[in-house]
Amino acid sequence: MIKWQQVDTVMLDMDGTLLDLNFDNTFWQQQLPKYYAKKHQLSFEAARHELMTRYAQHKGTLQWYCLDYWRKNLDIDLMMLKKQTTHLIKVLPHAIEFIDRLRQAGKRVLLVTNAHPDNLVLKMEVTQLHHHFDEIVCSHDYGYCKEEQRFWSSFKQQHGFDAARSLMVDDNLQVLASAQKYGIAQLLAVRKPDSSRPENSVVEYPSVSDFSEIIPTIG
Repeated sequence: MIKWQQVDTVMLDMDGTLLDLNFDNTFWQQQLPKYYAKKHQLSFEAARHELMTRYAQHKGTLQWYCLDYWRKNLDIDLMMLKKQTTHLIKVLPHAIEFIDRLRQAGKRVLLVTNAHPDNLVLKMEVTQLHHHFDEIVCSHDYGYCKEEQRFWSSFKQQHGFDAARSLMVDDNLQVLASAQKYGIAQLLAVRKPDSSRPENSVVEYPSVSDFSEIIPTIG
């Protein structure tokens, strides 16, 4: 599935790739609408519909991921709410084993995320995952999300990598398409980003349900 002998740099997404997307899905689709409904005296269904409509308007942009934007526009302390459900922040099965095996094999391993810095800090505090990476790359530092080509050029300028000898792993197919367009040679999708939901169907790229499927092949 992956030609490991042709990979020097492995770029790993965070939410839905290494961390269970159940936390984020629960927050944005259940917890925040419930709070918003109470704040504005709406039914849960009306609040959820309003928020989901507003989310959709920004999908695939940095604003979609930006807590500062949503905090300002919704007038809600999002981090206060998020800290109420930190028990849902969990590392997906075999993710740490996969990262550590990559580094043992001499690969350069980067966390490459669209997560807002506040989200990143919270999740690293809970999981201690940051100790396992060579570098952490946050798209907010560049002003462009991974779905945009401008992110990749800015990212390469600062961190340096050979696209022809790189692998990008993500649950977001739009991000993988962007990486492919930039020239990242190998791509891998995660089919089960949320432990509480069924697997996604992925036909566009090689994919795994979890990393146990490819750990033994790393070399």
